[in-house]
Amino acid sequence: MGASSDAAPHRDGGSPLVGRSAELEKLDTVIDRLGRGGPSLVDITGAAGIGKSRLMAELCLRARRRGVTVLRGRATEYERHLPFQPFADAFADLDDRPLRAAPALLDAVAPILGGRGAGPASATADRFGLHRSVARLLAQLGRGGGLVVALDDMHWADPASLELLSHLVRHPVPGPVVLVVARRDRQTPSALTRGADTDAVTRIGLTPLAEQECVEGLASDLPSGRAAQLYAAGEGNPLYFLSLLHAHRERAARGGASATVLTDSLGELPTGLGALLLDELAPLTPSQRRTLEAVAVLGDHAVPQVIGRATGLTDAALDDDLGALERRDLVRPGPGGRLALRHPVIRTLVHESTAARRRVEIHRAAAAELARAGAPAVEQAQHIERSVTVWDPQAYAVLRQAAEQTASTAPTSCAHWLGAALRLLPDTVGHGPERRDLMLRRARALGVAGGLRECRDLLHEVIGSAGPDETGVRTPAVVLCALTERHLGRYPEAIALLRRELRRQPEPSPSDRVSIGLELSSSAPHNTSYPQMRGEVARTLAEARSLGDELGEAGALAVAAFGEAYEGGVAAAGAFAEQAAELLDGLPDGDLTAVCEPLARLGWAEAFLGRFTDAERHADRGLEIARRSGQVYLLPLLLLCKAHVGIQTCRLPSARELAAEAEDIARGIGSSELLAFVLANKAQVLVAASEPGAPKALAAAEEAVATMGPSDNWRASMAWSMLGYAALTGGDPHRARDALLRAGGDDLQGLQPSMRPLLSELLVTAALSTGDVDSASVWAERAGKEAERLGLPVQRASALRSAAQIALHGGDPATAATLLTEAVAESARSGAVFWEARSLLLAAPVMTAAGLGARGAAMWEQGHRMAVTGGAGLLIGLAEMTRPPVPGTSAPATSLPAASSITPPRLASLTAREREVAELVAEGLTNQAIATRLYLSPRTVETHLSRVFRKTDVATRAGLAALMARS
Repeated sequence: MGASSDAAPHRDGGSPLVGRSAELEKLDTVIDRLGRGGPSLVDITGAAGIGKSRLMAELCLRARRRGVTVLRGRATEYERHLPFQPFADAFADLDDRPLRAAPALLDAVAPILGGRGAGPASATADRFGLHRSVARLLAQLGRGGGLVVALDDMHWADPASLELLSHLVRHPVPGPVVLVVARRDRQTPSALTRGADTDAVTRIGLTPLAEQECVEGLASDLPSGRAAQLYAAGEGNPLYFLSLLHAHRERAARGGASATVLTDSLGELPTGLGALLLDELAPLTPSQRRTLEAVAVLGDHAVPQVIGRATGLTDAALDDDLGALERRDLVRPGPGGRLALRHPVIRTLVHESTAARRRVEIHRAAAAELARAGAPAVEQAQHIERSVTVWDPQAYAVLRQAAEQTASTAPTSCAHWLGAALRLLPDTVGHGPERRDLMLRRARALGVAGGLRECRDLLHEVIGSAGPDETGVRTPAVVLCALTERHLGRYPEAIALLRRELRRQPEPSPSDRVSIGLELSSSAPHNTSYPQMRGEVARTLAEARSLGDELGEAGALAVAAFGEAYEGGVAAAGAFAEQAAELLDGLPDGDLTAVCEPLARLGWAEAFLGRFTDAERHADRGLEIARRSGQVYLLPLLLLCKAHVGIQTCRLPSARELAAEAEDIARGIGSSELLAFVLANKAQVLVAASEPGAPKALAAAEEAVATMGPSDNWRASMAWSMLGYAALTGGDPHRARDALLRAGGDDLQGLQPSMRPLLSELLVTAALSTGDVDSASVWAERAGKEAERLGLPVQRASALRSAAQIALHGGDPATAATLLTEAVAESARSGAVFWEARSLLLAAPVMTAAGLGARGAAMWEQGHRMAVTGGAGLLIGLAEMTRPPVPGTSAPATSLPAASSITPPRLASLTAREREVAELVAEGLTNQAIATRLYLSPRTVETHLSRVFRKTDVATRAGLAALMARS
């Protein structure tokens, strides 16, 4: 399995590799360490002509010699709207016969493989699912001895490829797989480098060659003085030097003067290189020049059949021209009979020097030939766009088809093709409705591709030009525009737009009023309190019922359930949720597309109410419908609903995957508001899934707060709450307290009621950690009152744990034991396994202190088993700190193990400073917090801690904390 070993000459052939010994040593190390802790990405950067492609070719050659599968692709300058072009080019090298045993995987990546999948590419494929499928495919390919995926000229990559690459950088493919990317640094879009600043990345920045390397490697036969002149003129750039050398030898052979230093420049090319390269074309005949122009313009479609159509040459004449161009090393053969100029710089120069009218002729001929051959619409579209400028129904149909083929997997390309179709469609009254429909479709594509502002502007244009009778376009445009404003954080604008639409004359139809009312109600609780919208929800519900509109009724009920649950109206929320579920469960999936967002709200409402099974069931159904219908903006909300349920029910590995997928989608959509909410939930997942003090959880929470900015809405409060949670588990109770009060105010009344008991518990812990017993008692009392009012098991358990902390601090372990036992029972009653396990682990040492050692040990065993089974790193760390004492030793008096006068042998070898650091680690402080406390640098703390780990023979902070607790 793998790429063909006889790679095309244009990929691995050409000039010899000169110099670059240090870079080659790095690349050899990368190959040697494939699958053994090596980097997952090699990033090669440098100026045009500096040797990036040649170095990449050498890496590919060396990898193949060691039996590694190599896939190599290239992005091209004039094909930036062909989705996944460099990846498709790379997969063209693939011998995928062994993969036929996994037809489902091949089908999943069909948008990239083209016709090589087991079935047709789905027009409704989820682009983020495609990213994960590509990662699985690469992992499978890597099992056969390793895999190198080399992607050249990625500064020209299409947006879909950059998004896929960004996913693969942030989520490295497991196993012996490495991505190698070559690009011009100053031209690279930011999406390519996001998340790439990690230890998993090897960066290689190519600089000009040294004079000795350049002259001895490429021009050893020249007199030293002449070689030095050429090197100075070429500025150490290998492409420029070789071009000067070629010109020098050509002119010397003709008896003319040597090459002179030219003074023009083109873009990022070294001074004079453009003109020098164009000089190579001077000896060509007119026919050869026209053939070369066709190759440059056609790009990936430069195969003899299409070139012949574009030039009008006979097969024999075309063969003669191509032979001459190959002998001059201007054109090189590639895979599938495709021809390419020897360097992208030469293609650019030839393309730009070809007359505009001649380029149009070539594209027109290519479009006709591809249509005759039945090529996909996307391949035809790039040539139609550049050759058809007047109304042509057939060309218009192809552009629309190209847009449909790329809508779900490459929305930026979809928006581009729809824009091209709009330019062809006459701007007349007769075509007005069709134009507005096309604009609405383009706005949807822009919105899911991250172009929210451009989407909003286009929708305003649709709304402004649509007549009152065009409800099929106008109302969807208004609703989508309001949704877009929400994602941009512009809630007042969204509400104003919807209210204005409800007041317009002639007034909207009753069914349109229901659609608008549902969207208007969706502003709560994000930026408007639900009580302010309660009347609007009731009116929408009544209108839907009067119409017999079950979808509208179900949508309004779901919005009501979510709003009431958020406000703490548990009984009302439960009633609305049951009614909504009864309606939605009885409707077929195809009917629910229009109410997918209310379905997400129903899932969250049920999660708030502790109905985890129902919440997950409705989230799963919503995900299936949203993926199929292309409602990408809903996926993060549904994924996070499942992740939230995963936390509560202690299924943390699954929750991590769901949160990671939600983050990918939120970043792709480009909504800061949505991304901040996703990151806050990701932080919550990471806190629960990681060992205490894990830096990634705190980093996610900090990014959530920074992304949210100065906003003070519900999502902002979530971000600050999770920052407090992460800070507390990271050992910084002061920061935790400040963040939690920033989230909800001095009395937490700014937070949703269902969160107040849980966050009050955090404030109790923080207050006791800082010695503020009075504040801890106040927060514990408030938690009890809030939980009692709600009557929900998870919240009651939280309040009981808060009360237990106060009792234990007051020296009453018996009361604390009773309270924690009740907390265990309350958590178990709702199926909240995470909180049940936490309550058990907190109760274990308290039971021992209360004289119930056997029961405490049993509770610890049960809680530890739940934590390990659920992948809850936070609880596993807690279990290490609360591990029951060995029989015959004294029991700790509090839930935090007390110190003993006896020092275990493993601690006796520690220096005073190392012992001090170990004790602070046991308290839960992060390295940064320890550095601040001891007036040290974080690096010094890391050094001390590494010595502590070595001397005590423990590998984790939790293990060290447990050792200190038993000392």
